[in-house]
Amino acid sequence: MRKRALSAATSFAVLVGSAALVAVTAGPAAADSSRVLPMSSVGDMVVDGVHRKIFISDPYLGKVVATDYAGTVLSTVTGLPGVTGLALSPDSGSLYAAVPGADAVVVLDAGTVTEQARYATGEGTDPQYVAHAGGRIWFGYGDGHHGDIGSVDTSGAEPVVTLAQDAEANYSGAPRLVASPADPNVFAAMSSYYHRFELGTYDASTGTATRTARVPASVGSVGMANDLAFTPDGDKIITATAGNRHRVWRASDMAELPSYASDYHGAAVAVAADGTVAAGSDAAYAPDVFVYRPGETKAVRQYDFPSTGNSSGGDGLGHSALGWEPGGKRLFAVTTASGGNARLQVLDTPTLSAPVVTVKVPATVAVLKPITVSGTVASTLPLPAGTPLTVTRYDAEYPKGTVLGTRALGANGTFSFTETPYAAGNVTYKVAYAGDATHSGASGSAVVNVTPFKSTLLLDQHNRTVNHNTTVTYTAYLGWTHRNRVVEIWADPYGPDPKRLLKRGTVNSAGKLSVTLNMTRDTRVTASFAGDTRSGSAHTRSTVYTRAGVSTTLSRHYKWTKIGSTSYQTYHQSADVLVSAWHNSFPGRQTKYELQVWYAGAWYAGSEGYVRLNSNGMAYILFDGAGAEGVRARVRTAYVDGLSGDNVNTTVYGGWKYFNITR
Repeated sequence: MRKRALSAATSFAVLVGSAALVAVTAGPAAADSSRVLPMSSVGDMVVDGVHRKIFISDPYLGKVVATDYAGTVLSTVTGLPGVTGLALSPDSGSLYAAVPGADAVVVLDAGTVTEQARYATGEGTDPQYVAHAGGRIWFGYGDGHHGDIGSVDTSGAEPVVTLAQDAEANYSGAPRLVASPADPNVFAAMSSYYHRFELGTYDASTGTATRTARVPASVGSVGMANDLAFTPDGDKIITATAGNRHRVWRASDMAELPSYASDYHGAAVAVAADGTVAAGSDAAYAPDVFVYRPGETKAVRQYDFPSTGNSSGGDGLGHSALGWEPGGKRLFAVTTASGGNARLQVLDTPTLSAPVVTVKVPATVAVLKPITVSGTVASTLPLPAGTPLTVTRYDAEYPKGTVLGTRALGANGTFSFTETPYAAGNVTYKVAYAGDATHSGASGSAVVNVTPFKSTLLLDQHNRTVNHNTTVTYTAYLGWTHRNRVVEIWADPYGPDPKRLLKRGTVNSAGKLSVTLNMTRDTRVTASFAGDTRSGSAHTRSTVYTRAGVSTTLSRHYKWTKIGSTSYQTYHQSADVLVSAWHNSFPGRQTKYELQVWYAGAWYAGSEGYVRLNSNGMAYILFDGAGAEGVRARVRTAYVDGLSGDNVNTTVYGGWKYFNITR
């Protein structure tokens, strides 16, 4: 502790519109559309719902093309001579491609559309079709007179290829394969050439193809067999063969069931997850696609593709070139025109006429004020006036919706009605049409921002200054609200300490909530009201300033002396004056001392400075009395906001302590 001089030579100094919003249901993005593809032929098509891609093989050019659902080409993999059959792995991570020109099954990454592996199936095998079942890759191989089934087991360190899995069946041509959507261990195989018609089902759970059923020999030849598909339950198989129908077979015993009427030259078949069947034919002068809703035998929709080439007949549907959008309603088809022009056909509403509901509301409105909800219902098959529309309101009070009843569709597909929102916030009005035998259900919605009533929230004690360790009572006042009467009071003391909740409670009948706080620092106290479905949120704060604690004492004196009316602590000049100062502690805090001496009838500044406090808030200042005989002085300590090392308290000065020096 350094001594400060008290000699007579001490220097002296005197001291912060409204527009309509429209929301439309997710209906058809556009009318049925088509996109030209950079392809000369079509071998197979697969729709990948995980990556939202369509994969199409081109045997003539030896490549696989990946497009999005609109037909935009995303990637192309070449170097696949004769590539025909395609199949996705169960997780849609891999795309398997049968490449007869390379005697291989090639694995492509479905996400990046890059080659990941190539499994040789044996020289001259000519694998043409693939499926995945029982944890293995199955492939149909052979020529126009004889075909068989092989497998690739990739579970070990090296792939194992096994051929001749069912030589007894004697397929005509490399058999087409398809996995069951209902059982991962089941697949079906079908002749691909017209010499003989074979159709069978297989259990692949043991790693070998165990045939469980086959068509009887009495079926005879059915001409070229170009595609097959399971129904979603795995109970039936639908085949696209020659003739003006798509035949249906029971998978368990291959009994023939009632067929789906189509047109000559059956080319493709696709079954949606809900059982909707798309039966496709390569018919130049007749409908190409027939759509059947589940359980119905009369087509609900037909498509006849126009000619885009140099022939008078319409474009032809490619073999195995129909596919449903997984989880959606669209049907995809790939057609070819004379001259080699291939197109992706996107059929947006293949089963029903899909209305589009448009709803209009104001952008903003005050709570409990009426608004006009209006809009239109547009459909390819217009709905008659009087058609009931169900109106549902979603708001903060009823987030799951409140049905407001029905409103009748007016003339020309328009509607309009008045409605009053009862809750503040974003309020959604949904107008829905339930659908009928020829229309799908549809709905549209629009959001209006409903402004709440303004809430009154007050908090007392603002700008008050108190001494250290004073207990202050804060009272919040909340005015009228709809339902919520809960207020939170938070304290945020100056400094690094986090804001803390003092009290959360319901105000009393007078709208008041009080809490007490022992003040040790300057503190911002905040009252918050979260609002409710009609009353807006509110926040207010009150800052109370707290003087630092202060204490000053002198020690080591040998007596007290009364000079006038003031008591002095008297020291020998051979002694030191020890000043002990205290403030409530805070990191880096200092105390300011001020020394004044009596001279010529007045007090004059002698010296001052800052001394750091220890962890207990204490500071010790020693004044050397040598040579100061006859000096009368006084000293005090102070915390000065912003100068004593921090700013978390308000300035405070301690009282003067008087002392004198004798011989």
